[in-house]
Amino acid sequence: MSGHSKWSTIKHKKAKTDSARGKVFTKIIREITISAKTGGGDPSGNPRLRLAIDKGKAANMPNDNIDRAIQKGIGGGEGVVMEEISYEGYGPAGVAVIVEALTDNRNRTAPDLRSIFQKNGGNMGEVGCVGWMFKRRGVIAFEKAKVDVDQLTMDAIDLGAEDINDEDESLEILTTPENYLKVNDALKQKGYVPISAEITMVPQNTVAINGEDAKKVLKLVSALEENDDVQNVYANFDIPDDVLEQLQ
Repeated sequence: MSGHSKWSTIKHKKAKTDSARGKVFTKIIREITISAKTGGGDPSGNPRLRLAIDKGKAANMPNDNIDRAIQKGIGGGEGVVMEEISYEGYGPAGVAVIVEALTDNRNRTAPDLRSIFQKNGGNMGEVGCVGWMFKRRGVIAFEKAKVDVDQLTMDAIDLGAEDINDEDESLEILTTPENYLKVNDALKQKGYVPISAEITMVPQNTVAINGEDAKKVLKLVSALEENDDVQNVYANFDIPDDVLEQLQ
């Protein structure tokens, strides 16, 4: 399983504090708002908005919050202009990192993120320096103990899944971004309940790390995710499951 997927799955499993949940809500609301603004307020005709709403529901966001975010997006008016920007760089042990940000001031965001990289043993590079190492994919993860792995695998392939990752405790269904919603919806209709489902950046190769390097990389990723302008962080680390659990 790719480093970011491990990281993402563990975050889904763990209970969040009120303050952490508030930060998660803020990021999701921003994504819902800009999705509605750019593609309209109907999720059936706006796949990006549908994904953002699904993410909000998975985080137990109240429907009122979701509705207000959509209305804000389609309401028009001047308001604050938000810009989507991706930043790339390297973390400790040569781990590749992509950061997706949503900001109203790139002159604030870029120096802030560069500082976070530098303080945590990494460095921010030029756009494209690590992006070629990743592919955007739909990733739907299931707990193996709660599914019939062989049946799920066959169902996913029949529905058009691009690849299957069979891990120790989980099974990942990989799709193209365009096919993600169809596969995810169809699997849910068959009764499968994922532990996480998202369109993400999947690394094409990973860097195996352990010990102090693992601690440093996770510290960098956490620091980047804590930044208010950051929406998503992707990395190509490969940390053993037991070590990753101990470090959380």
